[in-house]
Amino acid sequence: MLLAEAVGRTLVQAGVDHVFGLVGSGNFHVTNAMVAAGARFVPSAHEGGAATMADAFARVSGRPAVLSVHQGPGVTNALTGITEAAKSRTPLLVLAPEATAPRSNFHLDLERLATSVGASYQRVTKTQDVLTALNRNHTVVLGLPLDAQSLPADVASREPPARRPEKPDVAELVEKLNRARRPVFIAGRGAVRDRDPLIRLADRCGALLATSAAAKGLFQGDPWNVDVSGGFASPATAKLIAQADLVVAWGCTLNMWTTRHGRLISPHATVVQVDHDESALGANRPIDVGVVGTVRAVADAVCEAVEKSDGWRTAPLGSVRWRDVSYLDEGGPGRIDPRTLTIALDDLLPAERTVVVDSGNFMGYPAMFMEIPDVSGFCFTQAFQSVGLGLAGAIGAALARPDRLAVAALGDGGFLMSVAELTTVTRLGLPMVIVVYNDAAFGAEVHHFGPHGHPLDTVTFPDSDIAAIARGFGCDAITVRARSDLDAYATPRDRALVIDAKVGAQRGSWWLEEAFKGH
Repeated sequence: MLLAEAVGRTLVQAGVDHVFGLVGSGNFHVTNAMVAAGARFVPSAHEGGAATMADAFARVSGRPAVLSVHQGPGVTNALTGITEAAKSRTPLLVLAPEATAPRSNFHLDLERLATSVGASYQRVTKTQDVLTALNRNHTVVLGLPLDAQSLPADVASREPPARRPEKPDVAELVEKLNRARRPVFIAGRGAVRDRDPLIRLADRCGALLATSAAAKGLFQGDPWNVDVSGGFASPATAKLIAQADLVVAWGCTLNMWTTRHGRLISPHATVVQVDHDESALGANRPIDVGVVGTVRAVADAVCEAVEKSDGWRTAPLGSVRWRDVSYLDEGGPGRIDPRTLTIALDDLLPAERTVVVDSGNFMGYPAMFMEIPDVSGFCFTQAFQSVGLGLAGAIGAALARPDRLAVAALGDGGFLMSVAELTTVTRLGLPMVIVVYNDAAFGAEVHHFGPHGHPLDTVTFPDSDIAAIARGFGCDAITVRARSDLDAYATPRDRALVIDAKVGAQRGSWWLEEAFKGH
C-alpha cells in the first residue's frame, strides 16, 4: 500500500466518516482512499466553503472532520475557514499536499502558514503521524509531501498513547467557592462537552450558569441558566452577572465580547479561570486564580471537596430572555424590524433545529431571539470575525445533524460573498432554511461610521433581489417585508428555502452599540 492510500484508510479506521473539499492532482489519491474505506466525500464550490463546512460539522457532531484540498492555491483558498477552525480549537484535520521543492510554483512554507493562524502542523512521512495528529484534538494541517505520497507505507499502530490520570490543584478554587454567596459560572467553547459535571457542581454551590456566545445552549433547560454573557446578554442577565461576587470561567478566555470590554464583571468580584492550556490563563484580563486542567477533571475534583451552599438559589430566577423584553417596532414602509422577523421565525420553525450565524450587524437577533435545543443546536462562526462563513457552516451542520433543520442566518453581504455554495445546497438536496437579513449594506460599518458624518458609499450597495438569485440556484425563495409575508412559509420542506428579509436599518443593533463603547 502506498502512503497516500494508507493515510486515507487510517483516518477512516480511526473514526473519520466525512471529508470535505475540492479534489485536484495532489489530493486525488488520499481522498479516494477515504471514500473507498467508507467515508462520505462532500464537494463544495470553493475551498473556503469546504473548510467552514468541515469546521461546523466537527463542532455540531462532536466528531473530527477532514478537509482535503489541492496543493498551493487549494490551501490558500481555504485559509480563512482554517483560521476560524483553529481559533475555535475545532478538531479538524487538513489534508494539504505539500510541494517541498522550493522552486515549485505550488511551494508554500506550510508549517509557518499553519502556525501563523493558530493551527498545528504535522508533516506526514508515516501513517502513525496521522494518529498523532488526531489525538491533538484541535486543528492540524497535515503536510503530505507530493514526492512521498507514492512511496510504500508502513503499518500504523492502533494503540492510543497512554495518558496519565489528571490531578488538578483545586484548593484555591474550593476555598473561593466556599466563601462566595453569588457565584456565576461562565462556560466557553472549551466546556461544550462538559455540561453534566458543571451542572452538578453549580447545584452544589448555588451558582448561576452562563456561557460565552460560542457555547450558547450548553445549559439549555436548566432552571438556573441565564444564557449568554457579554454583549448579547439580556438586561436581566447583565444585571445578575454584575452582582456576582465570584466568576468562574470554564474553558472560556473571558474576551472583550464575553465581558463587555471588562465592564460586565464587577471590579469587586473574584475571577477564576479554568483551562487545560496554561497559556490561556489571564490572556484577556487579569484573574485572581488560574487552574490548569480539563473542565471535567477540575469540576469533578471541586465537587468532591466544596461545601454545600444555596448561593443564589433562594428564590426563582425569573425570565432572562430577550423575547420577554418589550420593544418599539421600528419596521418602516417595505421593511420589517429584525426583532419582529426573528421572533416570528422562532415561532414558525421546528424546535429541533441547528442555527448557524454569520457575522454582521444582524447577528445578535438570531443568536438571542431563536431558541435552540442544546449546545449542538448553535454554531457561531465568530472566532476570526470573518463575514461570509455562515452559509457553508450551515451545510456542515445539516450534514452533522440531518435529524434537525439547519437554519443559516446571514447578512446580505455575507450571503453574496458565499452565494456559490447554494450549488452545494441544491446538489446535496438539503431542506435547510436560509434567512438573509437584507439591509443593502455592510450594516456594522454603516452604524459605526454613519453617526460621525463619514461618507458611506463604500459600504452600501443597491438592494439585491436575493429571492430571484436563490431561485436561479434551484432553491425555493420568498421576500419578506412584513410579518404576514411569512405566511408563505411551509414545513416540512423537501428543498432549501431562502428568505430575503428586507430589514429596517434605522439604527444599529443593541450589541453593536455596546461594542462601540469599547472603542
